[in-house]
Amino acid sequence: MDGSDSFEIRPMTLDDYAKVHALWMTIHGFSIRSIDDSEEGVRQFLIRNPGLSVVAVNGEDEVVGAILCGHDGRRGCLYHVCVREDHRRRGVGKAMVVHCMNALKAEKINKVSLIAFTRNDIGNAFWKCIGWTKREDLNYYDFTLNEANITAFNK
Repeated sequence: MDGSDSFEIRPMTLDDYAKVHALWMTIHGFSIRSIDDSEEGVRQFLIRNPGLSVVAVNGEDEVVGAILCGHDGRRGCLYHVCVREDHRRRGVGKAMVVHCMNALKAEKINKVSLIAFTRNDIGNAFWKCIGWTKREDLNYYDFTLNEANITAFNK
């Protein structure tokens, strides 16, 4: 692996927020929420789930990947898994997922879930490739408690 392919996986801190948000904004079809994904929303998530979320940083100290990772004491969940387009297919995503899975295992979490949009062909192929199982036996429901928490998609 030459210097251009090297990266470090480390826990995400609130100091990473601006770079992570900038990364999110470059991902085609990515969805963020106005409140949950604001700096304050991410701060609350990181406090609730200390040391579980990660960033991948290249040799130039650029954030090239990120995962919000948390759990409710029973089940872990990965949110906003993304890798900058020019760093895909280099092991960044898998390394971040492995890091998160090990952190959740240390917290005694036995099962992890995530949601991938059906039209996210790249993401769905990634999850299948690294051994995740697509559930066909359930329906996913949600209920909006705060209408101000607007969802926006990157074009």
